[in-house]
Amino acid sequence: MNARVVHASGLVVGDGPSLRDGAVVLDDAGTVVDVGRASDVLPRSTGAEITKLEGVVFPGLVNAHTHLELSALAGSVPEGLGFAGWATAMLSARRATPEDAMLRATREAVETLVRLATVAVGEVTNGLSSAGPLVAAGLSGAVFHEVFGAVRDVALAKVEALEGAARAAGLLDGGSLVWSPSAHTLHTTHPDAVRRLVALARARGARTSLHLAEHAAERQVLTEGRGPMLDFFRGLGVPEGAFAWPGLGPVAYARSLLGLRPDVLLVHLTDATPEELDRVADDGAKVALCPRSNLFIEGRLPDVKCMISRGILPALGTDSLASSPSLDVLEEAAALAEAFALPADLVVAMATHHGALALGLPAHGRLARGARPGVFGVMTEVRGSASEALLHARTLPRKRLDSRNEGRGER
Repeated sequence: MNARVVHASGLVVGDGPSLRDGAVVLDDAGTVVDVGRASDVLPRSTGAEITKLEGVVFPGLVNAHTHLELSALAGSVPEGLGFAGWATAMLSARRATPEDAMLRATREAVETLVRLATVAVGEVTNGLSSAGPLVAAGLSGAVFHEVFGAVRDVALAKVEALEGAARAAGLLDGGSLVWSPSAHTLHTTHPDAVRRLVALARARGARTSLHLAEHAAERQVLTEGRGPMLDFFRGLGVPEGAFAWPGLGPVAYARSLLGLRPDVLLVHLTDATPEELDRVADDGAKVALCPRSNLFIEGRLPDVKCMISRGILPALGTDSLASSPSLDVLEEAAALAEAFALPADLVVAMATHHGALALGLPAHGRLARGARPGVFGVMTEVRGSASEALLHARTLPRKRLDSRNEGRGER
């Protein structure tokens, strides 16, 4: 084995406190062989090639919730419309955008993710047009193949067509992207289709994703059968009474319909109550937050401190460029650190290790022995913690350092 040592001013490990003057040892495949304080690691690595970096070394980023197929809509939808207004404007912009522009922007978005040092994604897709570019770029994670539809027969027909589409896209061949059937939301998808999607995902040992408790209008339509979302559905021509509103809050309805488990990734939870977060924590469901998108659409943030107090380890996503200014999860981390005065180590863990946990990627998101997370560096002065330095340097170029694809990830 030819070992390489990267000796850095700061080391972000992802699943623990960051280190000043740290070192990581990598083999030819990019697997972490040793990691820790340089004073401990260097004496154990006699004879190895040593690269000194005046800056921060960190594991590849995990963007746990993306909608790359909407990337062409960047700047097309106004801020502050509320979810129903945003969705109406987004669909209008989508209809007005040529398909070739949508596909081109999707490919460019994947290239941007690579430049940003992203190694894994939780990509939500309706048509699988993002899958090919993600595979070609070598990213790992999940392709959450999403269905929505309130009319039972229509929604179930969409579910039955999913597997054939995934096979045609090469997603059933055991690659680094796991095909993961998913419902859009519980108020836009017939409950029988939701049950079928979850069963299909679990039969394959895959995770499933669900937008949940994203906004107050979702709760209102589920519990009362009225409000802005009902008006939105009427505008789409959804028949009245396509399915009965359950009279339950979003988390209670999710628990009754699909059972919340660690294989369910709940996205947003912006409108979740402390009691609902108790249930999420008890059930062990994973959570992904997209704070800048929530601010753009609804002008509010999820109760992150409540989540943390209950032992929930949120991952971070960027949502789509139709509601977020960029695809950089470090910007999401910085937004949470500023809004809630959270420690830098914690929010950077959300962008790395927590994302890997949410997507079921144990070899990603941390600099730990046996992991193969993709190793990156940024040249910057380290004054406080390495995680603080990384957030402060988030506009600087990021360079891939592990031997598999050295030089990729630079922007």
